[in-house]
Amino acid sequence: MNHISELTTELSALYEGLKTGAIDVKVATEMNNTAGKIINAQRVQLEYAELRKEQPDIDFMKTKAKPKAKVQVEA
Repeated sequence: MNHISELTTELSALYEGLKTGAIDVKVATEMNNTAGKIINAQRVQLEYAELRKEQPDIDFMKTKAKPKAKVQVEA
């Protein structure tokens, strides 16, 4: 897992597996706990950058979407 969107996808699958009974509650609990620690680590990085008034460069948080095309307005 290299990106926050992958974590979101995995957590959604975990939820579905738990809901259907395909995943044991204890396993789901541990996976959810680990995901929480990953999310918290990213939050700490963001807060640290904010305190230093820096723009964080965290690959895990970057969007995979292509940048939108700029629209030029003629005067």
